Amino acid sequence: MSSFLRPAVTGQAPTVMPIHFTEVSAHLAIAPLVSVVIPAMNEAANLPHVFATLPSWIHEVVLVDGHSTDDTVKVARELWPKVRVVEQTGRGKGDALISGFAACTGEIIVMVDADGSADGNEIVSYVSALVAGADFAKGSRFANGGGTDDMTPIRKLGNRMLCATVNAKFGARYTDLCYGYNAFWRHCLDKITLDCTGFEVETLMNIRVVKAGLRVQEIPSHEYVRIHGVSNLRAVRDGLRVLRVILGERRKEKR
Repeated sequence: MSSFLRPAVTGQAPTVMPIHFTEVSAHLAIAPLVSVVIPAMNEAANLPHVFATLPSWIHEVVLVDGHSTDDTVKVARELWPKVRVVEQTGRGKGDALISGFAACTGEIIVMVDADGSADGNEIVSYVSALVAGADFAKGSRFANGGGTDDMTPIRKLGNRMLCATVNAKFGARYTDLCYGYNAFWRHCLDKITLDCTGFEVETLMNIRVVKAGLRVQEIPSHEYVRIHGVSNLRAVRDGLRVLRVILGERRKEKR
């Protein structure tokens, strides 16, 4: 535990206020509270793999349940008894994340998929980047040290083309665009109002943090193959939705 001095009122001695740090490792401790948001729909079989990699030092796990018909909520509560469950009222990944962000009480928010493709052990890299001065820590499968086991050639090509378009139109320097493993300070939400409901929410966030002038740092991340079940992602359909977001944001910028 450390402390800081509050400026003293005239005639009074300074008051020492305690700051409680969370020990991340033997060499690292942080003061901000970290919330992890996991949007999930029928992911009961994958959650044991997801929760097994989450660091014990995080402040809270917020599970957004998207109308699951299996034991997703029950399994989550068994694995993480203090999990905060948010029942999604709308539909879509974007809608789920918006609901999850609103429920978070931590100062740092981390987005993690529920299909087992993300390694929770990487969270420390995201948090370290934020504590070191970044506003938004953006996961990248194509930055040096990253990788993916779950992208078809057509998806790689589409991601590369869309990423190049965002870089050219908005002055970004991204190596990856459509990836859902990100972390940011909660105050960023005041500058990147989110108003989309589908998978394109990740692209919208990436564009708006650049437009808002926030400090972005890419974090090399490895994406694994979904462990159980079938993804709701559809390359062509969702690629077109991402393109519409890019064009829409470009039109707003011109106006």
